[in-house]
Formats: sequence, structure tokens, C-alpha cells
Amino acid sequence: MASVNRTSPAVAPVRRAMRHASPLRRPPGLVIVARNVQDAADNDSRGVARHGRRLRRSEGYASDVSDTAEPEQVTAPQAPVSESGWYRHLDLVATVLLAVATVLTAWSAFQSSQWGGVQAIAYSTAARERAESNQAATLAGQETTIDVMLFTDWLAALHEEGDALLPEPYVPDPEQYSGFLFERFRPEFTPAVHAWLAEDPLTDPAAPPSPFAMDEYVLASTTESVRLDKASERSAAVARLAIERKDHYVLATVLCASVLFFSGIGSKLGSPRKRTAMIAIGGVVLLTTVGVLITFPVQI
Repeated sequence: MASVNRTSPAVAPVRRAMRHASPLRRPPGLVIVARNVQDAADNDSRGVARHGRRLRRSEGYASDVSDTAEPEQVTAPQAPVSESGWYRHLDLVATVLLAVATVLTAWSAFQSSQWGGVQAIAYSTAARERAESNQAATLAGQETTIDVMLFTDWLAALHEEGDALLPEPYVPDPEQYSGFLFERFRPEFTPAVHAWLAEDPLTDPAAPPSPFAMDEYVLASTTESVRLDKASERSAAVARLAIERKDHYVLATVLCASVLFFSGIGSKLGSPRKRTAMIAIGGVVLLTTVGVLITFPVQI
């Protein structure tokens, strides 16, 4: 800041006149004028000094603010990256793949659960039929045992009664023990006994050895046991087929999940080529899945 010259042009002549004049001859008016001029000069110098201090304070505050304030970073706006050609449709293609794969995933899961139900029902039916077959086979064994015991007792009674030859047709005698036993043959066993007696087993060596070897000896329980056993095998085959079809739909679900993965990742990549590759893989897997699903049977 510039210094204040206390000897201004207005004060200098007055001071020279005052120095040359004798103190006794100094006019009062001149003294008053000199004092007024001196006071005005002092006031001006004090005002200039105050103004200088204000400027120094304002300059110091501005320098402090400039030192502490962080410079504002100005970033230039980035120009949007524009994709040309068919790259612009990759998002739409990925969305379509995701939608179709989601629907196929739900359909595959539904069919897998349906075939799982068929499998459970078939296995349950096979187990029930096998148990019933075993029961029928046990009953057939018991009935055969009864027939064998009655037949052997009847032959023993005939031997004791002395009948070397049996008339044909054989007519049991209720008064004899053999007749008593013959009348208690089961209805399924009686036709086989008559057919065996017609072969003249006592004199013909080529005759069947017993009625149990005759074709007429057929037990309903044995027939039922065989039928139930075959039915059980068919039900088990249905269950195995259901398991296979269920596994096929599980595989289709996994393929659909792969489509979701490739399409979802591909839509998030920044490079158009990588996006295209991932979405293309998802599309190929989706087409393969659709072709496989068309060949699978549907269970409603």
C-alpha cells in the first residue's frame, strides 16, 4: 500500500510562512487556517490507513479460502456409446430367450412332478399286487396239501376195504370210509380224480401217476397268484418307465437353467461380441431343449 505524505501541497506554503514569521507577529487567522489544513490532512491519512487494513484483511481471507478449498473436478460428459446394426437387438433376443426358458423350466418341473406321481402310484400298485399274489400262492399251497392228504387217506381206505379194481365211473359208497372221504374232496379236485380214474391207473403203466398230474387239476388260487404276479411285473415296468421319463424332464430343466444362465450373463456384458457369443449359446441350448421336449410324452 502507498505511504501517506503528510506534507501535502496545501500545507507546505503555510508551514514556510510560519517558519519565517516571528512568533509574535504570526496572525491568528493564519494559525487557525494552518491547523485546519493539518487536521484535514491527518484525517485523510487515517482514512487511507483504515482502508489499507481492510484491503489486507480481505486479501488474507481470500487467500485462506483459496488454500483450504478443494479444486472442483470438472469431468467432461462422455458421449453415449451407440451400437449399430443388429447388436441393438441383442437385449430383445436375450429377453425372449429368458421368457421362453422360464416357461419351459416351469413345464419341465410340472411334468417331472407328474411322472413322479405316476412312479409312486405304479410302485404302490406293484407292491400291493405282489403281496396279493403271495397270499394267493400260500392259499394254493394249503389247498394242495388238503387235496394230497384226502387223496392218500382215500387210497388207504380203498386198500383196507379190499377194492382191487375201481369201477368206472366210480360211485362212492357213503357207508364206507372211502366214500366218506371221496365226498369231501374239494370241487376243484374231484374232476381231476375222475379224469385220472378214467385212465385206468391200476392197470395202465402209461397213465399219470396221480390226479395232481392231470390237466384238469387247476386251482383258482394258483391262477390268481400267477395273474397277480404278472400284473405286479407290469406295474413295476410302468414305474421304471415313469422314472426314466421323470429323469428326462429333470434333464430338460437343467438345460433350461443353462439357457437362463447364458442369456442373463450375456445381456450384462459390455462387449458386443461377448454378448453375441453368450446369447448365441443360450439360443442353441434352447433350440436343443425344445427339440428334446417335443419327443417326450405328456402326463396331465
